[in-house]
Amino acid sequence: MNQQAPDVKANGGMRPRHGGRVLADQLRILGADTVFCVPGESFLGLLDGLYDHRNSIKVITCRHEAGASNMADAYAKMTGKPGICAVTRGPGATNASNGIHTAFQDSSPMIVLIGQVGRGMIDREAFQEIDYRRMFGEMAKWIAQIDDAARIPEYLSRAWKVALSGRPGPVVLALPEDMLTDVVETGDARATPVAESAPSPSAMKSLETLMANAERPLLVVGGPSWNRDCAEKALAFAERTGLPVAASFRCQDYVDNAHLNYVGAVGIAPLPDLRRRIREEVDLLIAVGPRFGEMTTQGYSLIDIPNPRMKFVHVHPGPEELGQVYAPDLAVNAMPAAFWQATDAIASGDGAIRWSGWRTGNRNSYEAFLAPTAVPGDLNMSEIMRHITRTMPADTVIANGAGNYSVWVHRFVQHRTFRSQLAPTSGSMGYGVPAAIAAKLAAPQREVISISGDGCFLMTSQEMATAMKYGLGVIYIVVNNGMYGTIRMHQERNHPGRTLGTALTNPDFVAYAQAFGIAGEKVTATDQFPAALERARAARDGYLIELVVDPEALTPTQTLSAARAQGKARQLEHT
Repeated sequence: MNQQAPDVKANGGMRPRHGGRVLADQLRILGADTVFCVPGESFLGLLDGLYDHRNSIKVITCRHEAGASNMADAYAKMTGKPGICAVTRGPGATNASNGIHTAFQDSSPMIVLIGQVGRGMIDREAFQEIDYRRMFGEMAKWIAQIDDAARIPEYLSRAWKVALSGRPGPVVLALPEDMLTDVVETGDARATPVAESAPSPSAMKSLETLMANAERPLLVVGGPSWNRDCAEKALAFAERTGLPVAASFRCQDYVDNAHLNYVGAVGIAPLPDLRRRIREEVDLLIAVGPRFGEMTTQGYSLIDIPNPRMKFVHVHPGPEELGQVYAPDLAVNAMPAAFWQATDAIASGDGAIRWSGWRTGNRNSYEAFLAPTAVPGDLNMSEIMRHITRTMPADTVIANGAGNYSVWVHRFVQHRTFRSQLAPTSGSMGYGVPAAIAAKLAAPQREVISISGDGCFLMTSQEMATAMKYGLGVIYIVVNNGMYGTIRMHQERNHPGRTLGTALTNPDFVAYAQAFGIAGEKVTATDQFPAALERARAARDGYLIELVVDPEALTPTQTLSAARAQGKARQLEHT
């Protein structure tokens, strides 16, 4: 019987090991437990090294590098550890860039290990050769190539720290294939804590003063390095002081949406009252975590640049983000956990009473916004999403990519626990399926739903094979309206009647899922969905539900015809 070699210990014996084994040993020491990959001949040495850790590090074989890198991103979000992705050189690296870009914009810690041509072939445009420093220069925190196997522990330890420190993000390490076969004697780097920034007492005192003078404050949460403890402390602080709380784009699960202090999300198609109040009424905006990028700020229109209209407090773990776009009245460089710990020093004050009307008005607007809207056709997505909220366990993970369908998900699903939402702030299509698979790997006891549009789904749907290989029972919901709906919407609004390239020809999605061994059904009316969802929850190997949506049901509040009429009216204004 083959026996797995015992795990190495940090700073263990200087015994001879090839580079791939040194790398695998160091991954284990630092705490990696899962590697998402599409295997390639350029990193055979790493695969050989991982073989000796096969009982402690799961190697998840994916069907496309975009799926692997997006799984690594989602796994990082679920666990708080760097997601590890290993891909081959050239085409493997370019395919993986999708998830690397998502991790960069989402501030997700990730380490991408890319096979590289042999060191003696560098700069000759060898087979599949790419200079990764140039390729990933604007979508990774650090890019390096390890040319000396003896320095692998140094490089990987640094990569782990860089991925997690400050504003987290992806790190890329290129691995020449001959380096991975070099035999060296080198010690292992021990795992040590990541340095964490914390607010000063004077900063917290300044925040307390700003809150005492505010009449219409708003707390907005989001961004990186969040955890369940942060979610609980944020709401406890809001409840104690009386602050209303909103979430930034695709960070709705950062606080319990059922809590009376929660007043909605700021992002694409947000609550109109909340958007208006931020623009016109909020006199103190406290942002803990979010960068306040384009999507959260409605194209940078919610908050004046560079000087916000209201008093502005910005808390972020990356000092480079503070003052980058908006000039804050108080800038606090701090990890979320350290900030929430420091809020214990802030007096409760009389905000719970003084702001009660303001908070209640915002909450009432949010609750009214949850009411399903009327749309054309027999299937109403708002009713479907509300049913999911009412019937699924509170810790159900909802994963989605990008498209008009996601507006219904973000508006009508209420999140009760952290981490129950996986969605790319980068707006990357194809994210939902691999993210759901990674979530099920990270939390097998929780129910996981992937929600995708018909265009979004087929970009990574081959990863259902990965789910089946590892016994991961995910529920897949495909919203089928036969088009790239978001682009069609913009076409009709800007070039009415002149649509091109957005119509789709789709397969039989139920039959497609069955080809992977996954059962499913087609739902054409709202009242068919509850029974279909129960069948999906009972299926051990996963289940696919195709929702056939009328193309006219463009958004919760606008039909396709209305978008076209809007475009024509705009044309008339300019003639």
